[in-house]
Amino acid sequence: MSVDLNGIGPGQVNTTRTTADKSSGSQSTPSPAADQAKAQSPAARGENVSLSNQAKNLKQLEQKLGDYPEMDDDRIAQIRSALEDGSYKIDAEKLAQKMLEMDKSIFG
Repeated sequence: MSVDLNGIGPGQVNTTRTTADKSSGSQSTPSPAADQAKAQSPAARGENVSLSNQAKNLKQLEQKLGDYPEMDDDRIAQIRSALEDGSYKIDAEKLAQKMLEMDKSIFG
């Protein structure tokens, strides 16, 4: 006794049928257009990506920022030498104002 599950009988290969295959009924040969679409890769079908002007501007900005060093070594050397010789002066009001601005930006 053989059992036919989903149209699969003895000696048949279990193949996945797509919705398009099921709706086409008993049509045994796919159309040439379908074969061509399956054979083409996504790039060959003309798929492409375009960036917005904002994305292009951000990319240009990123490239420009990449040209600058992460730290200003000259400024660090100036501050270091000023600290060592005691000539570095801290403006308490300016420091307090910056701390308040940072606090406001974080906590609102």
